[in-house]
Amino acid sequence: MLLPQLEADILLADKGFDADQRVLIPWQGAGKVAVIPPKANRKVQRDYDKELYKARHLIENFFAKLKLFRAIATRYDKTARNFLAAVYFAATLIWLI
Repeated sequence: MLLPQLEADILLADKGFDADQRVLIPWQGAGKVAVIPPKANRKVQRDYDKELYKARHLIENFFAKLKLFRAIATRYDKTARNFLAAVYFAATLIWLI
C-alpha cells in the first residue's frame, strides 16, 4: 500500500485505525510514528504516547467548539478569504472564553 506524501512525522488517530496491515506497518515503513491506542480486544497490546494522545483530544474539542458557530459549520461565506477570517474570529472567541 502506498502512503500519500505527507510532511507530518506523527499520525494521531483513534482506535478505529488500529490495524497492522492497513495503517501501522505502512506508516512504520515510511519512518513515521503512529500514535494510536490499541483496541481492547487486541491479543498483543502495544504501547503508545499517552501524553501526545491527550493533545489530540484537545484538538478534537476545539473543532467541536468551532462547529458551534453556524456560519463556519455550514460554510456560509462565499470566498475563502472571508471564511478564513470567520474561522480566525471564532477561534479567537473560543480562546478568550
